[in-house]
Amino acid sequence: MSVSPAVMRRLMRELSELQTNPPEGIRVVTSEDNLLDVTGIIEGPEGTPYAGGYFRVKFAFTEEFPAAPPRCRMLTKIFHPNVSSAGEICVNTLKKDWKSTYGIGHILVTVKCLLIYPNPESALDEEAGKLLLGNYDSYCERAKLITSVHATPRTRPTEFDAPSSSSSNTNTNTTSTKTTTKPVSTSATPVTSVPAAASKASSTATSATTTVSQPLKTSASNTMPTSTSTGSVKGEATGKERLSSPSPLGTADSNIASAVNAVAPGAEAKAVKRTATGIMGAEKRKKALKRL
Repeated sequence: MSVSPAVMRRLMRELSELQTNPPEGIRVVTSEDNLLDVTGIIEGPEGTPYAGGYFRVKFAFTEEFPAAPPRCRMLTKIFHPNVSSAGEICVNTLKKDWKSTYGIGHILVTVKCLLIYPNPESALDEEAGKLLLGNYDSYCERAKLITSVHATPRTRPTEFDAPSSSSSNTNTNTTSTKTTTKPVSTSATPVTSVPAAASKASSTATSATTTVSQPLKTSASNTMPTSTSTGSVKGEATGKERLSSPSPLGTADSNIASAVNAVAPGAEAKAVKRTATGIMGAEKRKKALKRL
C-alpha cells in the first residue's frame, strides 16, 4: 500500500531516529526493498514471565496514516490476555486513543508496557485472562513456557548489540564526571609550590645584592691615608727630607679589614686581589722614592 510523499518522509525520519537512538529494549528492522516493511522487536521486560524473550511486531501502513493508526500484529507466539492466537493486539493506542502525532516508537513502547501490565478485562485470549485473574502463579508458568519455546533465541538479536539512548546517556554522564573530577586533584599541587619557589629565589637575590653592594661604601680610614701619602710625595719632590710613608700599607690593611668584614664569601677573592694590587703599588712608590 502506497502513502503520500510527506508521510514517507516522516516515516524515514522516525525510522532513522529509532535506529540511531532507540528506546531501551526496543529495536526496529526495515527492508531494503520496501521502507514500509517495518518490524519492531521488543525485549521481554525483566521481572515478568516474558523476560529473556524477543517479540516481533509487524507494521502495515495504510493510506489513512497518520490520521488512522497502522495495523499491528504480533509475529512471535505469546501467552498474553491482550494478544490473540492470530497475533492481534488489543490496546487503546491502536484504537480510540490514537493521535496523528503518534508514531512507530510510541506504539512499540505501549506494547512493551502491556507486557508488564496486562489488562485481563479486555482480553483477546480468554484462557490467559481467566488464568491471570484466577491463578497468577499458573499464568506465569504458562507464559514462561511459551516464551522459552517460541520467543527465546539461542543468540541475542544483533540489533541489540548497539546501545540504547538511555544507556548511552548514562555512560556519557559517568565519563564526563570522571574526566572533570580527575584534573582537580592533579592540578592542586603545582599551584601552591610555584609561588613558594619564586619568593625564595627573589629573597635570595635581594640578600645577595645587599651583601655585594656593601664594600662599595667609603670609610674615614680609607680617605685619610690617601691625603697623607699625597702630601709626602709632594714634599719629597721639592727636595725636603725624605720620608717613607707607611700610609699605603695602612690603607691596604684597613681596606682588607673592611673588605673581609663586609664582603660576602663569594666576593672575598676579589677583595684580596685588590688588596694585593694596592700593596704592590706602595712598594713601587717606595723604590721610586729611594732612587730620588
